[in-house]
Amino acid sequence: MSSPLTHPGGLFDQVSAYLASGGYVMPPLVIITLVLWYALGARWALLQRGSQKNVRVLLRKYSQGRGKAPEGIVDQAIVHGLRLRDEGQAPLRRYLDDAFADYEARIKRFASTVTTMVAIAPLLGLLGTVAGMIETFDSLGDMSLFSQSGGIAGGIATALFTTQMGLVVAVPGVICKALLDRRQHQIEIDLAQIKDLLTSNTHLDQDA
Repeated sequence: MSSPLTHPGGLFDQVSAYLASGGYVMPPLVIITLVLWYALGARWALLQRGSQKNVRVLLRKYSQGRGKAPEGIVDQAIVHGLRLRDEGQAPLRRYLDDAFADYEARIKRFASTVTTMVAIAPLLGLLGTVAGMIETFDSLGDMSLFSQSGGIAGGIATALFTTQMGLVVAVPGVICKALLDRRQHQIEIDLAQIKDLLTSNTHLDQDA
């Protein structure tokens, strides 16, 4: 008994026909789609702040031994920073800068990959459309398109498949990229605030 995904007219056949209709540009677009969503997923996993409380409250709780096990970058940075402070490392700011460099590098991972894939997808789609239109107009010389179902309109529609695919890949990628970039920016602010508070004369061990 055939699967609904593989029988004639099934999802697999429809996807295969759609990809084939776009010509040689479709395989690179599929690869870009996979790379883009892998990079977005990886960035989402990396950009976990931890507790949602503000940095000052978290510093006070962890310095008093009331903090939970660190679950995100900000929590881990606070625990690490407090340990350096308690060890009496001097100058503390320099040690904090060195220690937090790993966190700052971690939250930037895959950012350039996402930016590149989002930029390339619509350009590849446009390239496929241009190639399809060139093929369409070349065929007008011997009127070969009129022998196919759909005529010239069918050829133009086929050429536009790649533009559609490029936009389908790029638009959600741009939205997700903006959300993740905003999260990255907030974590960068939190890390800077942790360093400022730890190197100031603020008494974190006392309740406000």
